[in-house]
Amino acid sequence: MPAAILLAAGMGTRMRSALPKAMHPLGGRPMLRHLLAAVEQVFDRIVVVVGPGMEGLAKIAAPHDVVVQHERLGTAHAARMAAPLLADYAGEVAVLYADNPLITAATMQRLLEAPADIALLAMRPADAAKYGRVVSEGERVLRVVEWADAPEAERAIGLCNAGVIRAPAGRLFPWLAAVGNANAAGEYYLPDVISLAAAEGAHCAAVEAPEAELRGINSRAELALAEGELQAALRATALAGGVTMVAPETVFLHHDTVLEQDTLVEPHVVFGPGVRVESGALIRAFSHLEGCVVRRDAIIGPYARLRPGADVGQGAHVGNFVELKATTLGAGAKANHLAYLGDASVGAGSNIGAGTITCNYDGVNKHRTEIGARSFIGSNTALVAPVRVGDGALIAAGSTITEDVPDNTLALARGRQVNKPGRGFKGKT
Repeated sequence: MPAAILLAAGMGTRMRSALPKAMHPLGGRPMLRHLLAAVEQVFDRIVVVVGPGMEGLAKIAAPHDVVVQHERLGTAHAARMAAPLLADYAGEVAVLYADNPLITAATMQRLLEAPADIALLAMRPADAAKYGRVVSEGERVLRVVEWADAPEAERAIGLCNAGVIRAPAGRLFPWLAAVGNANAAGEYYLPDVISLAAAEGAHCAAVEAPEAELRGINSRAELALAEGELQAALRATALAGGVTMVAPETVFLHHDTVLEQDTLVEPHVVFGPGVRVESGALIRAFSHLEGCVVRRDAIIGPYARLRPGADVGQGAHVGNFVELKATTLGAGAKANHLAYLGDASVGAGSNIGAGTITCNYDGVNKHRTEIGARSFIGSNTALVAPVRVGDGALIAAGSTITEDVPDNTLALARGRQVNKPGRGFKGKT
């Protein structure tokens, strides 16, 4: 049964952030959580190594074991922090990095199944930059050399180390303990385990995977590149599942976005966390959705905003510059333009006129508005919650409704118009 050690102690100085590097988000969730989602599919035991003061990162790692690397002396030193928790472990152990969050479960499985005593993940990046180089003789890996310590001939090698290794626990931890720090940085490098293993005659193998999976994230620019890779993968999954995107490169998805078959998404749509869109729905351009459900054949947008708790019923319409928050819009109901509906329920077939708002907040508490089925709310109506509008009610345009309106009732709540002859505009035109 395999175990995994996840190294997440780095602050990431090049990120220029007070936030630990592994907490920076990709697709709306922290890098560490991305990696854990894949690791949990392959490994039975997981230990996460964090730095001092990283309580937030430890919470993200839950319910897995967490150990603290109090001194940042390098990656081999960090991996050794997990040794006491895996002292009696007899299976294979892989060491992974939280700043390599896009490694797939399939690639991890190939690493475990590689026919070798010790294996590492490697890639051939378009720009090898300052990655460590994998020095091989045939199919046997001899060592990994950091770019700063490599002579020019080894810097020319195209196969680069991704940092991830796998070995039996009984051999890995003695090798980790034997790693020295005689290098340019004075640190204990995890890749030095490879040369120690080779020196003992162990068979070392490299398992290659795409750069998109193995690219490390050490700066905001690299974070943006990884986000691009992740978005491309999420869009490809949606398209393969029967979703139509008019301009996929302009649509941004959250890692948990659910788009059912035959959904149509127009350009420049952003999906935040917790969105489910049912089959046949149309999401028009420049709309923003989070924490909501869009049911079958509904139409959203353009320029609509659905906030957490919005539930748009079958065949309902939410038009341009309409915002819903904690609101249920019944089947076939319409709010086609310039409205705010917060903490409300709107019955099936009702129509919400332009400029309508639910006044749901009194400065201290939120209050609900209930609108029945087949009601018509005239333009520029203010519904002061808590208030109920019954089935089949008609609210005259420009009304401010502060009291309940019974079923099938016309309500008018506005000042009477008064005309003053001869008092018109006297200014210059």
